Amino acid sequence: MTQPISYGGRPLTPAPGAPTPELRVARFRGHARRLSWSAIVLIGVAAATGFFYGNLPAPLENWMLLSAAGVVVLLLVLLPFLRWWSHVYTITTRRVLERNGVLNVRHRELDHVRGYTIQVRRGLLQRMWGAGTLTLSNGVDPALRLVNIPSVDLVHEALVDQVEVNQILAHRDALPPLPPQPPLPAAR
Repeated sequence: MTQPISYGGRPLTPAPGAPTPELRVARFRGHARRLSWSAIVLIGVAAATGFFYGNLPAPLENWMLLSAAGVVVLLLVLLPFLRWWSHVYTITTRRVLERNGVLNVRHRELDHVRGYTIQVRRGLLQRMWGAGTLTLSNGVDPALRLVNIPSVDLVHEALVDQVEVNQILAHRDALPPLPPQPPLPAAR
């Protein structure tokens, strides 16, 4: 039997029955455009604080201005950023993982080898930004939604490739091994 060939940077196909390492294909978060309002609020708070610092009316003091600015930045800038930062999707050669949460972390995963349907939904704003929502459903577990992800077409293609490769490897490994072939007689 000939050795497997690698094309275009793809890893070599493992021998039948050999364990395959789990490699990370992609890791991404939701599109960062949802943080644009937070950026506008941060710029506005910085401008207002700089303008009013030292120019407040008599009953108000500068520490009140700074504490109000800190609360606004915490609630409208830092918390949305942490929420966005903590929601991570990872595609490996075996499964799709979703990790969500800062203090209370929640994990979900969906194996490629079981197969699943992929539904792509793109609204008008998502099309403008090149984003979309993928819904992965295998018919048994609750659907896994990859919400507002960037480069949705590329992620969709990677998922289809991984499902196909995993199912081919699973079917190949499920076949019984071929009996050994007798050696060919030597030519004289």
